Amino acid sequence: MSESPVEKIFEVLNESSQILQHSLSCTYLEALAETGENLFEGKILQEGLKDNTIKKLEDLYHHFNIGEFSKEQVRKAYQLAMLKGMKDYVQANHQMTPDTIGLFMSYLISKFMDRVQAYSMLDPAVGTGNLLTTILNQQENKNITAYGVEIDEILIKLAYVGANLQQQQIEFFNQDSLAHLFIDPVDVVVCDLPVGYYPNDIGAKEYILKADQGHSYAHHLFIEQSLKHTKPGGYLFFLIPNQLFESKEAPKLHQFLKEHAYIQAILQLPLSIFKNEQSAKSIFVLQKTAENISAPNQVLLANLPSLSNQQAVQDMIKKIDAWCAENIPTNS
Repeated sequence: MSESPVEKIFEVLNESSQILQHSLSCTYLEALAETGENLFEGKILQEGLKDNTIKKLEDLYHHFNIGEFSKEQVRKAYQLAMLKGMKDYVQANHQMTPDTIGLFMSYLISKFMDRVQAYSMLDPAVGTGNLLTTILNQQENKNITAYGVEIDEILIKLAYVGANLQQQQIEFFNQDSLAHLFIDPVDVVVCDLPVGYYPNDIGAKEYILKADQGHSYAHHLFIEQSLKHTKPGGYLFFLIPNQLFESKEAPKLHQFLKEHAYIQAILQLPLSIFKNEQSAKSIFVLQKTAENISAPNQVLLANLPSLSNQQAVQDMIKKIDAWCAENIPTNS
């Protein structure tokens, strides 16, 4: 059987990463970022490599042209290599957003932004960039100015290299996403919310949603920061834990959202795509308040069916399409 394009790309990324990992005495993920830069620049950038190492890399790169593949083929192969490297990576909170979720979020964004040809988008917890590039690859007919923020140096380098390989123009900021951002408000925020506590109690004091005692919830602060960096009337697409509104801090979050946003949709994702019920998530869609904007007639509430059940998925899409036709203003 002949190899698929994704397998071909993965093979080159994987083999060259292993060679560089050994030669540079670094992690697989660091080596993946290095080989990605080599492929993008069309030359071996690392200095001090042994001749036989250079020869091995040249043999791998020589018959390989990343430009011959589609953006999605490159993203999927790069994602497979990142998933391999993540197994040894210590940051447990940096799980990549599953493709099925990224594709569904992209579909939702395309419905809400249907009548807008050019707009700006921010992912304030961009990680490896997989969610953001999944969305951008699906919206190729749009002119999107994209931004990503990530505190982890390895993850943001992987995001930057991945964006280059997919020929996606994204401006990245390597910083604490909950500190002051030098990014103008955007039309759309997308974020797989990092769940947990924010260790910087002094920084948390700047937020309305800070905890009254002890560490604040990072995911609450991310919602507040995201709304601060959204234009009036702009949309926010969050991946939230299903227990978001069940904590002791939930009443404060509820009140904050009531004052600053309209809830558009809560779509519970099928449990089958998560390890257990505790890690299950939903897609949460908000619209920031603005003078000429009112709440939808009714919030779109749904439990999404298993994606393997095609008929149920089609029925759900019809339901969402009908809701969008009734509730998304034509001048948005």
